[in-house]
Amino acid sequence: MASSAARRARRRVRGVPPAGARARSAENWWWDRLAPSGSGYHLLQADSMLLVLPGPGPARARAQRRAARRAQRLPPPGARAAAAKAKPRPAPAPAPAPELQQGPDPGWGDRIPLEILLQIFGLLVAADGPMPFLGRAARVCRRWHDAASQPALWHTVTLSPPLTGRPTLGGAKAEKKLLASLEWLMPNRFSQLQRLTLIHWKSQVYPVLKVESTAVVSFLEEAGPRMRKLWLTYSSQTTAILGALLGSCCPQLQVLEVSTGINRNSTPLQLPVEALQKGCPQLQPGPCSQVLRLLNLMWLPKPSGRVVTPGPGFPSLEELCLASSTCNFVSNEVLGRLLHGSPNLRLLDLRGCARITPAGLHDLPCQELEQLHLGLYGMLDRLTLAKEGSPLLTQKWCHTLRELDLSGQGFSEKDLDQALAAFSGIPGGSHPALCSLNLRGTRVTASSVSSVISSCPGLLYLNLESCRCLPRGLKRAYRGPEEVQWCLEQLLTSLPSPS
Repeated sequence: MASSAARRARRRVRGVPPAGARARSAENWWWDRLAPSGSGYHLLQADSMLLVLPGPGPARARAQRRAARRAQRLPPPGARAAAAKAKPRPAPAPAPAPELQQGPDPGWGDRIPLEILLQIFGLLVAADGPMPFLGRAARVCRRWHDAASQPALWHTVTLSPPLTGRPTLGGAKAEKKLLASLEWLMPNRFSQLQRLTLIHWKSQVYPVLKVESTAVVSFLEEAGPRMRKLWLTYSSQTTAILGALLGSCCPQLQVLEVSTGINRNSTPLQLPVEALQKGCPQLQPGPCSQVLRLLNLMWLPKPSGRVVTPGPGFPSLEELCLASSTCNFVSNEVLGRLLHGSPNLRLLDLRGCARITPAGLHDLPCQELEQLHLGLYGMLDRLTLAKEGSPLLTQKWCHTLRELDLSGQGFSEKDLDQALAAFSGIPGGSHPALCSLNLRGTRVTASSVSSVISSCPGLLYLNLESCRCLPRGLKRAYRGPEEVQWCLEQLLTSLPSPS
């Protein structure tokens, strides 16, 4: 009995940790492993992050303060048992630890170097934009205010009302909040902005900016020499704005886009081609090229007089887009006036321009065209379409074309056979660059399609929807090399065997 009691006593002693080990918590152990004493580093801890920063500083001040607060809140177990039987008495406040008598700690956020704070803010701004995060962060402390005011974080700002279906404030409160944001931006951050986008602000933007054509013209006259890109939505005020462009207020303009947006405007837009070329002269060779887009417009090219004098053209123009969902007034003559001096054109989008013929395209000076879009979408059946001439297009640009769209065109079977055969006759044994071909609604035949697939190994998109001369089951769009090769196999098995 004595020996067993001695063994139990020794077991109890062996299981009790020493006094120093009891004071050493698991949290302090990890802090010592991450930033050992004398290493020159100290730790900053928050609820969801832990930073190891160089420089002097109390490594475990926060953990010790937490331990002291826990000691104040939780009395010893014996005191809790006594308190359950007797009425508790107020105990004197414990004396603060020596290391806590150094004054209030400013917090871990104020000790982060400004460079690191800028990188963190930059990641958040890149993901969600500067508003409203930077406005809220600037109210945290002086260090955060300095970081949130850096111009590098305010290059691009997008303001939009909440999306439909989300729980938001009432209409009046939401509008007031949006207007307050814009009113704060104008005196505080507008000088730092490089791009401002207002989305769905039909009712909110007018009371603040009071945009009129005279104000826009005044702005263009002031900032026009520095402007490189301009996007306009066609309205009754567009005429005055375009008049300012024709007056050479933006001589270095690289991108000009005029579109009708969602709601198409039936009022024709008269635009003098030659005056536009003089107002936006050719650019010197550089990294950026000229882009002209007149989208979904009833565009009526206005002549400069009875006898049209050729303008200077656009020598650096690489992209011209005149796409429209309805019939427009663009003809071969108008296209020649636009592109007679554009040998470097790479992209030509003429979707909806039913008056353009292959002969007019063949006369253009550009020799390195890479994208040609001639699709007719939603056109009326009473339009008279050209039935011949498609070989003029492929024979001129078969060595450079990467995308070709002939959707809805009325070329005959024989004409399309000759046009697509040009891709298999490239001299030098090199393969064509064609990777996208849209033949939707045309009279292309199975032999022509199989020939162009075999000749263009880089073909990644092929649209054969509503092609009346193809077998059933193959009239669809093919995406990716696997689907295109499957189409080739099916076409080859459907072709009659040579006798």
